[in-house]
Amino acid sequence: TQRELMPKVINSDFIDTIHKGRSVEAFKERSDREQQQQREDCLHIRSRLDVALSECKRERQEKLVLKQQLWECREELQQQKAFCTELGTASCTLLWSASQREEAIRDILGKLEPFLSIAGQTIEAFIKFLNDEAKPQQSSNSKEHHLVLALAGVVTNIAAVSCGRDFLSSSAHILLDTFLQLLCLMKPGVFPKLKVLMLMALYNITISGNGLKLISESPGLLPLLCTLLKDPDPEVCLQSLRLLQSLLLEREVMSHMTTDFLSSFPLSRIHHLASSRHPALKQIAQETLEDLHTHNISGLCSPAYVEF
Repeated sequence: TQRELMPKVINSDFIDTIHKGRSVEAFKERSDREQQQQREDCLHIRSRLDVALSECKRERQEKLVLKQQLWECREELQQQKAFCTELGTASCTLLWSASQREEAIRDILGKLEPFLSIAGQTIEAFIKFLNDEAKPQQSSNSKEHHLVLALAGVVTNIAAVSCGRDFLSSSAHILLDTFLQLLCLMKPGVFPKLKVLMLMALYNITISGNGLKLISESPGLLPLLCTLLKDPDPEVCLQSLRLLQSLLLEREVMSHMTTDFLSSFPLSRIHHLASSRHPALKQIAQETLEDLHTHNISGLCSPAYVEF
């Protein structure tokens, strides 16, 4: 009978088959749902990709526009820089010429501080920038070089007038320190005209008592003069000796420097310059040796120090 056959037909294997069938259907439904979700995710990602590509294209176009604008700004900036340099050079050259008159120095004396600050910063920036260049001598004919020459020339002319050097020795310590530091940085044979003007300014400052005290107390003065006296340009050596002479004329200053002279100063170089073919340099070197001799520093004038 059916009742007797049922246990034989609906056994554990049959039940397992039914469960497996249901599991397969559930798996298929789950797979369908996952595939549908993946298709939706793919569409979403594709949509985001399209948006990103569109934004990338837009940003690329914007960058091209910005690059063009940047190039135009650089060109405009270069033109403005060239114009400002030419204007500054022309103005400072005129001021350099006008400052040769003592009356002109007196007229501008109360307005010098901003000018001196700008002058020091400009000369410092020029020298430090060119120290990083392979061939700074290529800039010797540049507008920038003429500008710093004019600035240094104005300072030199100011220091040539008694009221001007009094002002500089009392109110321009930073500028004078900058000159000394820059002379240390400048390589031998490079920008000799600028060196000469700065040395002339320092020499003019030492004519006043306060200026002499200020310059002589600079800790790097003697090493600086040692280096400058070895410069290949005779005018640089000449102005260096003039500055040295100014120090030698003050016995109180010299009394503090005698030991350093004997230990480190290139006295043989002064003997060598005393036989120079440059008349002014030869004369001042001989005068310097005489000044040294008056200080009774033994051995300074001995021929053993002469270099040939």
